[in-house]
Amino acid sequence: MGSQSMAEATDTQNDPEFGPRLGQASILVVDDEPGMRNFLVRILQPHCARIDEAADTVEASERLDAQQYDVVIMDNIMPGKTGVEWLAEQRGIGFFADAILMTAYADLETAIQALRAGAVDFILKPFRSNQLLNAVARCLDRSTLARENQLLRHQLHATSDHLLLRDKLIGHSPQIGEVRQTIARVAPLPTSILITGESGTGKEVVARSVHDLSDRRDKPFVPINCAAIPGDMIEAELFGHLKGAFTGAGTDRDGLFMHAQGGTLFLDEIGELPLALQSKLLRALEDRRIRPVGSEREVRVDLRFVFATNANLEDEIAAGRFRADLFYRINVMQIEMPPLRERGTDIQELADLFMQKLARQLGMPPVPMDDEVIAGLLAYDWPGNVRELRNLVERSLILGRFPEEFHRRGASAPKPDDTLEAVERRHILTVLDQAGGNRAEAARRLGIARKTIDRKLADWNA
Repeated sequence: MGSQSMAEATDTQNDPEFGPRLGQASILVVDDEPGMRNFLVRILQPHCARIDEAADTVEASERLDAQQYDVVIMDNIMPGKTGVEWLAEQRGIGFFADAILMTAYADLETAIQALRAGAVDFILKPFRSNQLLNAVARCLDRSTLARENQLLRHQLHATSDHLLLRDKLIGHSPQIGEVRQTIARVAPLPTSILITGESGTGKEVVARSVHDLSDRRDKPFVPINCAAIPGDMIEAELFGHLKGAFTGAGTDRDGLFMHAQGGTLFLDEIGELPLALQSKLLRALEDRRIRPVGSEREVRVDLRFVFATNANLEDEIAAGRFRADLFYRINVMQIEMPPLRERGTDIQELADLFMQKLARQLGMPPVPMDDEVIAGLLAYDWPGNVRELRNLVERSLILGRFPEEFHRRGASAPKPDDTLEAVERRHILTVLDQAGGNRAEAARRLGIARKTIDRKLADWNA
């Protein structure tokens, strides 16, 4: 096998590319024969990010306790336990990586046992280097596709309200300018971030901006709404679970922490996380390890954490609903999102954006926004913030007009460029008109002297 390894290692130089994931993979090789381990390492090392070796199943178990691997390649016939027996044991205590079984015997019984134990592929000895590399590449493609599909389903469910704005921080108000500056300073750092603000102010948009400006931008961004996951399922959703860990757990499943591996995990509505899980999250933050439900083994994670809440967490601590130690752990850097009502002309900019995008999405002509409607939008308090504005625009598109209340509010609201003198003049003349031109009655309604009205009208030539 030693002479074959030299030939095969040379052959790999002429092999085609095996996909971009292979170059980022970490692989564990388990075989009791030093010559075979050397052969496998020489094939894989030029193509993979990390290659570790184990001479037996005991050493392999120790490796798995210390390091997370993408693929494990193992011989079936080894002293003590066979590869199939060891794999079945590892699946039972928490092993999520793909496994490739090497065997010299192509019997059906071995293949069935390998599949039942959780092997996803097996290769027959002797084999060529490209057979091994193709098997590893298939494993990586399969696991990545499965993870991306599950993550996509989660994201479509979790971010349906944010599809129009989730990648953009819109507006030029001083408040948003300050938020942008803070994001630019903190995004390149590994620091955890807590985003606060009222519901609908765009906290997920900020979290995505942090991710996009970080060195993790090419890795997953996984948003999780802690309030949207049932309390009895949230631990399994976050940390994953083993087959049979609870009723309905028919297969092993990675959690959202693993889906975000290498990227950013955004935990929205963190104040809604059950107390029992808060301690487990605290440990995950401190140790960077998680324990899937039903598992005896912890899994190492590499994540950037961003948190968000619309609750006052200090009040929640006082009420006994939130752990003080978790609060101090996540409140390293805080970004407060301003309510929409304080963002001035950002409201018009956001409304224009929603109008353009929703009109295309719904296949309807945009609804004109005249000065009166714009003034009405600026004068409204927006308790639902950006989300309420989006819903208003969509409703107006469907009806073909903005609600009458915004026309009325705009008609009576001061224009953005009005001076105090202009507002005063318009108000006095309006009250005088309502009083039928009676200056004494208008003065009474305004709470000013009749002489003041006479003087003002003279100055205005009215």
